[in-house]
Amino acid sequence: MFTRNYKFRLYPNSNQEYRLQNNLAVCRWLYNKFVGQTQKSFLTRNDMNYILTELKQSEPWLYDYHSKMLQMVSTQFESAQKSLIELNKKRYKTGSIKFARYNEYRTFIYNQSGFKIQDGFLHLSKIGKIKIIQHREIPENAKIKQVIVTKSKSGKWFVCVTVDISESMTNIPKISFSKGVGIDVGIKNFAYDSDGNQTPNPHNLKKMLKPLKRIQRKVSRQKKGSNNRLKSILKMQKIHEKIVNRRKDFQHKLSTQYAKNNDVIFVEKLEKLNMVKNHKLAQSIMDASWGTFLQKLEYKCKLFVEVPAKNTTIDCSRCGNKVPKSLAMRIHRCDKCNLVMDRDYNASINILKKGLEIFNLSAKTSYQLPQELREVTPVEISMRSVKQEEITQLVG
Repeated sequence: MFTRNYKFRLYPNSNQEYRLQNNLAVCRWLYNKFVGQTQKSFLTRNDMNYILTELKQSEPWLYDYHSKMLQMVSTQFESAQKSLIELNKKRYKTGSIKFARYNEYRTFIYNQSGFKIQDGFLHLSKIGKIKIIQHREIPENAKIKQVIVTKSKSGKWFVCVTVDISESMTNIPKISFSKGVGIDVGIKNFAYDSDGNQTPNPHNLKKMLKPLKRIQRKVSRQKKGSNNRLKSILKMQKIHEKIVNRRKDFQHKLSTQYAKNNDVIFVEKLEKLNMVKNHKLAQSIMDASWGTFLQKLEYKCKLFVEVPAKNTTIDCSRCGNKVPKSLAMRIHRCDKCNLVMDRDYNASINILKKGLEIFNLSAKTSYQLPQELREVTPVEISMRSVKQEEITQLVG
């Protein structure tokens, strides 16, 4: 038994959209009630359910909304409380849970009951049937556990369907080590693997920075609360959404390419919070979004292994000699064995070596390391394989 999520686009009519918006407003109102009570004392799940029962007696209009949806607000609030406690334990500077403003609360949940997907429609209790575009089929043996309805900042509606799929252990494929790859992520090249394939960084934010700055300047000059300012904010949010969609599309295609062609994928364990402390590179690092790319790799590939990042850049992949480098030095030159190659390519081979050592594999086994064993490897001569051309086309 394992859980899988499916995200689909919803196309409500004007009446349905009005009801969906009302559901969000009610959930936000209830959430803010819990926030107000938390300022007096800590709330448990039972406390919130008791408050909800009392509110239904004083506010009879709450019966017009699905009961499970209202109960899930307490679950969301409890999750927010636990997250705050965990951050406090790690000694992060945190405040208290804030009241949710209009358009800040964009999610409501139907759990266990009150929903059904049938004939291209999502049936929601107290709302009706809404047109849904299913670009992927939900397996027949899957049991739908809950649906999460979300409104994006640009005004689009989506539903995330959580299903439980039962599958016997005999159907799970055995993992073989016939093909593995080490991947080094970076800023200049988004990914450089141990097979010599390099994927240029798409720079999604950088390409849209000019129109984004233009609309931000326009918003800053307009009067707060005016209709023109709200229209400009909507345009700005659509640009942000376009950047996110481009980034997701690129990462999904690239991660699928690696997952299909390799049994085991080795990557270095990144300390992203420490990396963004470099203010000169912080924007480029956040734009690359390596963390989400590695998450996609992890759930798509057969086996995903993180190795320590220590010395993967400075170690020579041929002889093991340490060659210190600054960030400006993009070429690895070893004085001991005269190996010359791109620093990211050298790092990806070291990542693969470290990964194989975890499983007690080495070059002596049947597994062959993709090392360049020539005396000198000119960086200018790129390894143009069929796989490299396919990956490069994803960026174009």
